[in-house]
Amino acid sequence: MQSSRCYQFFMDVEPNFFRSLLLASAIAFVTPSLLLGLAIACLWLLGNIPGLVAIGRSGSNALLQFLATFGRGHPLEGVLAIALSCSVVAALFETYAFSQYPSERHKN
Repeated sequence: MQSSRCYQFFMDVEPNFFRSLLLASAIAFVTPSLLLGLAIACLWLLGNIPGLVAIGRSGSNALLQFLATFGRGHPLEGVLAIALSCSVVAALFETYAFSQYPSERHKN
């Protein structure tokens, strides 16, 4: 009996909601990942310019240390932790917006 109620709930929720939720979560995951990767790449490139070696290296080391703080000592895990957190927040916001504005659901 419980499984039929759960199935009915998912059938009643519009497919647009799930599509929108997936899209919002994916964009919110990719955006901080790309921004952090771009920042690391720019600082690395800056560290290869002869007059700016110290600035590039200290900036990249600081950013990698910051990311390692969130990733149990590994910068890549830090990027994933930040990206997953942004994705969850986006999904929660999308769910809230979907529930608060029912008149916008059927517009094309």
